[in-house]
Amino acid sequence: MFGTSGIRGRVGDEVTAALALSVGRAVASEGYDRVVIGRDVRESGSMLVEAVGAGLRECGADVVEVGVEATPTIARAVHHLEADAGVVVTASHNPATDNGLKLWTPSGKAFGPDQRAATERRIREDDYGLATWDGVGDRTRRDGVRDHHADAIESAVDLERSPNVVVDIGNGTGGVTASVLDDLGCRVRTLNGQEDGSFPGRPSEPTAETLETLSTLVAETDAELGVAHDGDADRMVAVDETGTFVPKDALLALFAREAAGSGDRVAAPVDTSLAVDDALTDVGASLTRTQVGDVYVAERTTEADVVFGGEPSGAWIWPEETLCPDGPLAACKLVELVAERGALSELVGDIEGYPIRRTSIEVEAKATVMADVSEGVNERYDEIDTLDGVRVETDDGWFLLRASGTQPLIRVTAEARSAADAEALFEDAQAFVTEAVATRGE
Repeated sequence: MFGTSGIRGRVGDEVTAALALSVGRAVASEGYDRVVIGRDVRESGSMLVEAVGAGLRECGADVVEVGVEATPTIARAVHHLEADAGVVVTASHNPATDNGLKLWTPSGKAFGPDQRAATERRIREDDYGLATWDGVGDRTRRDGVRDHHADAIESAVDLERSPNVVVDIGNGTGGVTASVLDDLGCRVRTLNGQEDGSFPGRPSEPTAETLETLSTLVAETDAELGVAHDGDADRMVAVDETGTFVPKDALLALFAREAAGSGDRVAAPVDTSLAVDDALTDVGASLTRTQVGDVYVAERTTEADVVFGGEPSGAWIWPEETLCPDGPLAACKLVELVAERGALSELVGDIEGYPIRRTSIEVEAKATVMADVSEGVNERYDEIDTLDGVRVETDDGWFLLRASGTQPLIRVTAEARSAADAEALFEDAQAFVTEAVATRGE
């Protein structure tokens, strides 16, 4: 139900008010007595907030509504408002047709596997602790959580100077980034700043292809960089002063190298580039790989010597600040890095890049296809890593095959230190999937 990053799906099909009601009932029945709820800008969010709030209150939990805010703003508010849990109604970077729910703990970490399993069990078995007429939970409204988030970011960032920045909010909830940078003295231009859940300015997911306007504006002005968020601002990506999109693996390497010192570790998922390993080796640090999903990265960052966590998707975690991926914090940290170290293009140029190929193959039964894929890989390779999907390291590089946690897709990734080796590994990896699909007759 929860995939790698919460419940997501098409509204009216996979995601309904009935589902939201059930999630609220289940969370309250698990003993979370005070719950913060909020949402992103999608129009269907108001309906789902009402439903999840009703389910929570029906089973005795008090609800604290914080309105339309960025996911990291709401996740941080769980601790700030002394709640036991949080529910964010969001589909993150998914298209406007979708919505979903993500559950949070006071630490800023999303619900882990055990908490998700307990919630799913109650929904599956219709096992709820409905309150009596005089035990229904209260409903209150709290404003000011955005100011609290902004104050926390400003305390975590120290600008030696104030670069000019373009912020592409993507019609979502990432406006706190522009506000904080403005307070820090930066000259800030914004794109797609009007909150609109249909995402008219560009698709919710910020990619090199969807950020052409940002790239052009940065290149044609005196801006030193541009930053962009997805719909709920848990992600952040960037373009350099020339308008060139910064590869997300390079951005991960930059953040990791800046955060880590000798003997430190950085947490990142199994699909992370060799460039990150190399960047950490340069400073005497190392990479510890996790399953894909910010909850797994966040969990690893709770270990004493892990100082940073990130995903190539654009999710960045500084555990001393919060365990939730915080796009606005990441944007301000990147501006701080540019202010201190110089041009972003030069910083990226110092990161050794390797050819990496990624694609997704649509399948109907991803679990059974992955079982066949795993069997096929085992027949050809002696050593495989099954932490998340099937990962194989070779003398030339590595490849990864894994089922998407949110869509009917098999993700294929391959990387090597030469383009020819990367292409060969990529073709071999794809072949395992296409053969499994053909066997299943899909």
